[in-house]
Amino acid sequence: MVATHKVTKQVMKAPKHIGLVKNDSYLEPFEDAIRGRYEHAMWKINEFAQNGKQSLSEFANGYAYYGLHRLPKGWVFREWAPNATDIYLMGDFNNWQEEEAYRCKRIQGTGNWELKLPTKAMKHGDLYKMHVYWNGGNGERIPAWAQRVVQDEQTKIFSAQVWNPLHPYMWKKDKFKAKVNPLFIYECHIGMAQDAEKVGTYREFKDNILPRIIKAGYNCIQIMAIQEHPYYGSFGYHVSSFFAPSSRFGTPEELKELIDTAHQNGIAVIMDIVHSHAVKNEVEGLGNLAGDPNQYFYPGERREHPAWDSLCFDYGKNEVVHFLLSNCKYWLEEYHFDGFRFDGVTSMLYYSHGLGEAFTNYGDYFNGREDDNAICYLTLANKLIHEVNPDAITIAEEVSGMPGLAAKFEDGGYGFNYRMAMNIPDFWIKTIKELRDEDWKPSSIFWEVKNRRADEKTISYCESHDQALVGDKTIIFRLIDADMYWHFKKGDENDVANRGIALHKMIRLVTASAINGGYLNFMGNEFGHPEWIDFPREGNGWSYKYARRQWHLVDNKDLDYQYLGDFDRAMLKVLKGEKNFNKTPVVEIWHNDSDQVLAFMRGELIFVFNFSPTRSFTDYGFLVPTGSYDVVLNTDAREFGGNGLSDDSITHFTNFDPLYVEDRKEWLKLYIPARSAVVLKKN
Repeated sequence: MVATHKVTKQVMKAPKHIGLVKNDSYLEPFEDAIRGRYEHAMWKINEFAQNGKQSLSEFANGYAYYGLHRLPKGWVFREWAPNATDIYLMGDFNNWQEEEAYRCKRIQGTGNWELKLPTKAMKHGDLYKMHVYWNGGNGERIPAWAQRVVQDEQTKIFSAQVWNPLHPYMWKKDKFKAKVNPLFIYECHIGMAQDAEKVGTYREFKDNILPRIIKAGYNCIQIMAIQEHPYYGSFGYHVSSFFAPSSRFGTPEELKELIDTAHQNGIAVIMDIVHSHAVKNEVEGLGNLAGDPNQYFYPGERREHPAWDSLCFDYGKNEVVHFLLSNCKYWLEEYHFDGFRFDGVTSMLYYSHGLGEAFTNYGDYFNGREDDNAICYLTLANKLIHEVNPDAITIAEEVSGMPGLAAKFEDGGYGFNYRMAMNIPDFWIKTIKELRDEDWKPSSIFWEVKNRRADEKTISYCESHDQALVGDKTIIFRLIDADMYWHFKKGDENDVANRGIALHKMIRLVTASAINGGYLNFMGNEFGHPEWIDFPREGNGWSYKYARRQWHLVDNKDLDYQYLGDFDRAMLKVLKGEKNFNKTPVVEIWHNDSDQVLAFMRGELIFVFNFSPTRSFTDYGFLVPTGSYDVVLNTDAREFGGNGLSDDSITHFTNFDPLYVEDRKEWLKLYIPARSAVVLKKN
């Protein structure tokens, strides 16, 4: 009995840390907060599951209940509008007049309204809206759960549309499992993907752009601006109709055909989902659906986002969480998306939206200024998404560094598969803007491209769409600027162009080769797309000149863009060729800040960089595993716009050193020209 008592006391003394804390002892002071977030999510899951009567996935079937649906015996329409006193459907089917036959009835004891109609009451293609009445007012509204919304070209007015095609889309590849390890993401925007000065379509993207992505070697496309948004220039981030794919790009069937075609070619498709805020518009959006401006959004000061001119969802309301979770499931089930990149996660996590916050220590993540409701929602969203599709991909766009975002839910994390490594593009911008080439330090570069939590996978990138917008500059434009217009023809490069071409390749290679999850590129940036992105607006005369991608530049064999595009394709091929690349540790071999030389190893691959703008090195030695090595990629190769100073057909043999026999290492000696990088593979 005594022995048993002692054992019990020892067990009680040893705290059973939650997984997140077990992996990072610095989180121990905040374990109660982490455990509290986990328990909050579990409590909500149990509440929604009605004590085991339904799964979280079954709870998220709201899109099949609300909105307009064609049933065997007619139509049914439902809307959640607790503040409404009356709702009529008006449209082409009744000459936009209020009629008793189209008057909804409140479902007793709920905030829901319902209307049942015979089959002949409306037809495919009819436009319609709700006319909502509330105490003290009324107005026309687009239903919150509308799955098809269109804009009249002349009046610019948006309306919901009855969508019941005679021949629904039949999936050719109904089941798809993405092979995305590593994940190579091609971030894209349907409307601005064409070379012409116009809004591109789903079908044009499928026919003209998807083949380029396949050829380039990317295995996932991340599509922006899918959810319907009134203002094209918002880049899709001011959403009005969360269940409607933007009709300015085409029909639902054409979007499905695009996704299906991508799947047939082994390409995963994720969408940029916006649940961090919503457009203020009342007629098109949710801002004042039925006389209650807080139906979907936080009351008081928290209702409006101070920086984005938008509205912030009230994640503490079960009906709002139901709406958003149903939205996640809808895109997975109806359109076969393979997952989501969640936009604006930092804004969701904190009462301050992260504005003006420094986030200098762990205490800043657990100081009571976090939105526990939003944290709970994000956790539930990840649980739901992976319940619907265990192979789904979820990515958090988050800048504060909140621990646990991409950690498992069971470990106290939020359950995202990946988080964006947003430090990396900021580092490259700062480096290019503020440092002379002679001051680039390989130790700093290496730290930044692999600075991440050990238990969370990241998506690394040099630049995304953010760095291409008006007011900012892409990497290539920061490096070369106006000289791109005059010295980007093969054979006519000046020193500025040659420098930019060399560094563009090196920056991408060092970033992509150090990934622990995935790598992202925004469309066109792989070949150094010139200029910026500027959507049509009053300030530019409603021009589409900069809201497109100039593919003719990379297709022109006389221009240097082709070098960069070819290098990007070759780089991905090398990285994909190394088995289990993500699982191979990034092992530093050497860095010397004075020489500006960096070398590291992953599996059978050795990456060597010489960032010096002026100094080339002969017989520069590195201790590596004994054997022979072949060059598989060289940024300085002529085929990639380099000087071709090395003979890459030579097999490099290591040189014996008796001091390192036990380590099974020998000296690999290389010629590494200035401002170049080389990748070697062990035979």
